[in-house]
Amino acid sequence: MFDLDPNSDFYKAMRFQRPQYIPVVMGLGPAVWRKYREGLEDLVLRHPVVFGPHERGSTDFDAINPVLCPNYEEGEHLDPWGYVWTNIRAGCDAYVSRHPLPRRKMVWDFKPPPPGAGIPHGFLFLRLTYLRGYEEAMLDFAEGPPELQRLIDVIVDYTANELEHMLAKAPEMVGFADDLGTQRALPISPALWRRYIKPAYARLFAMCRAAGAAVLLHSDGHIVPIIADLIECGVDVLNVQVRANGLDNLVAHCKGKVCLWPEIEGQALAFATPEEIDAYVREVVAKLGAPEGGLWLLADCTPDVPLENIEAVCRAFEKYRGYFREDTTTR
Repeated sequence: MFDLDPNSDFYKAMRFQRPQYIPVVMGLGPAVWRKYREGLEDLVLRHPVVFGPHERGSTDFDAINPVLCPNYEEGEHLDPWGYVWTNIRAGCDAYVSRHPLPRRKMVWDFKPPPPGAGIPHGFLFLRLTYLRGYEEAMLDFAEGPPELQRLIDVIVDYTANELEHMLAKAPEMVGFADDLGTQRALPISPALWRRYIKPAYARLFAMCRAAGAAVLLHSDGHIVPIIADLIECGVDVLNVQVRANGLDNLVAHCKGKVCLWPEIEGQALAFATPEEIDAYVREVVAKLGAPEGGLWLLADCTPDVPLENIEAVCRAFEKYRGYFREDTTTR
């Protein structure tokens, strides 16, 4: 859930109201802090434009926020929905190793958790794979048994109830996250996605719009074939990976139609030179941005990204966030 100041560049960019600067966000997970420690804190202090104010010594380099990163501690973690997360490296994310519904007939007796589990990453499509197991979920989509729609209905009804409580607090934006793509394609056909997943998205996003809340959706992977559907469902800000979708595809399918929040992935940043990073950020801004807005920027820095490359992203963000200002010299 996000509370956006209507006078902020985030809000103005989302609404195509000519922001002063392109909003920028740097993702630094717990494992990055654990690896670079004081060196990363020094970097953060050098770039207040990107990170905001920071007090030296205020960061516990080994801390893991249980609310933001509930499965980032090493070991096994039982999810409220009954699946088990396994973490093999503290500070990084976990994977689902045990699924509570390995057989279809089990779906009919399945009950969701008590209210209060929220709407975490993987709220629908991924949750189907977490509950059933990936291969079983793919067979469900291929064969279309009644258990598939039954499980979707259970998940969506629960999510709608959680969302109703969130909307009662009158947020200006609600964020959803559900990785819908693989590196190169959707794991199910666009037709199946439209049959089973799109109606659920449309229902949830309509609740937000009716309450006056904007909708932010994060999805990793290649989702080009359904971007128009997501916009139709009511997405205001779309957070996607650049390399998985292709920069020119994002221009064709998103520019001017939705506020795009492209993620410059750690996979790219880990092996680039600082000069290549500068050129890449400039290209993303030049192609996806406009004076009217419609662009936020994000870099997701994993532990594999060298500290000098994290700094290169900061410098590029500072350099090109004002790309469309009349007084800019970065074009």
